[in-house]
Amino acid sequence: MPRTVSAADLLRFATAATEFHGVPAADARLLADTLVTAELWGHPSHGMLRLPWYLDRISSGATAAVASPEVVSDTGAVVVIDGCDGLGQVLTSHAVHEGVERAREHGISAVAVRNSGHFGTAAYFTRKAAELGCVALLATNASPAMAPWGGKEKRIGTNPWSIAAPSGRYGTVVMDIANTAVARGKIYAAKERGTSIPEGWAADADGVATTDPRRAIEGLILPMAGHKGYAISFMFDVLAGVLTGSGFGSQVVGPYRSTGRSGAGHLLMCIDIRSMADPAEFEQRMEALVAETKSTPTAPGTSEILVPGELEIRRAERLRTEGITVVDDTWASLARIATTTGAALPRPQTVSTTPPQEFPA
Repeated sequence: MPRTVSAADLLRFATAATEFHGVPAADARLLADTLVTAELWGHPSHGMLRLPWYLDRISSGATAAVASPEVVSDTGAVVVIDGCDGLGQVLTSHAVHEGVERAREHGISAVAVRNSGHFGTAAYFTRKAAELGCVALLATNASPAMAPWGGKEKRIGTNPWSIAAPSGRYGTVVMDIANTAVARGKIYAAKERGTSIPEGWAADADGVATTDPRRAIEGLILPMAGHKGYAISFMFDVLAGVLTGSGFGSQVVGPYRSTGRSGAGHLLMCIDIRSMADPAEFEQRMEALVAETKSTPTAPGTSEILVPGELEIRRAERLRTEGITVVDDTWASLARIATTTGAALPRPQTVSTTPPQEFPA
């Protein structure tokens, strides 16, 4: 039966388990926080089910336990960093720090990261840049998941991206999407829950539409918006992979494989709002945009208009009180980690009969 645990206990467990694998304490907590935050946002596809993936890659040596980023080139507003196969979360957090500082100095910045790994949810990082007064865009590439438009073999990654901006009393507005009909992790999450996936998400290895997540994992994830999703994903591989000097296309290895150099690349662009507008005026304009959007008359069956990122924040506020529900397969993985590392499993608050709801990508 699914178990419900507190976010704080889950954070302590994931941090301790990661430290056991030689990751410095602050970096271990960062990795754990990205996973728990994804759970709180209602995206278990990017939550605790990924912890064993990351730890297995550290154990195999595919990911370095201690990140040692090196500067490849630096022109002031633009810097290229070699991640040297460190944890993607640690390297991307470093990129945010560099990006915000350089944007404050130059008005705009671009931080390219090569030879990194999967970093979890892009919104985790763009939100932080927005909270520091920037509008931020973060793009990454991923291992092949979809076929080029008209093809039948995986050659293109989901290559997700996120844009975030501060919006005054509304907090932060943020978009985080994969360029496929759904993020691949949501198919893994469906497999963990033992549920089918909606039609239109994926095809099997023969290119035939399927609602079976296991067959979908072996097959293809379909692009969002048909050929448009394919084209966007291709171009983000140009930005995150080719331009950064990292892996691209079939060279990128996903986090669910315990071996093999990831080769993931990221590109973060930050605009210091002060370089273009008075921050107070910008916030007022953002508030006006959000208010106008939310005041739109609703269609039948819709109770309220939400802006990007609002759903996740509401979900997190509720789950910090109610707890996070972990499905059986994920709990079994965490139990194996506890046995190996000695990290104490979170104590279940309740045993839930309802699996956690996965929000769309």
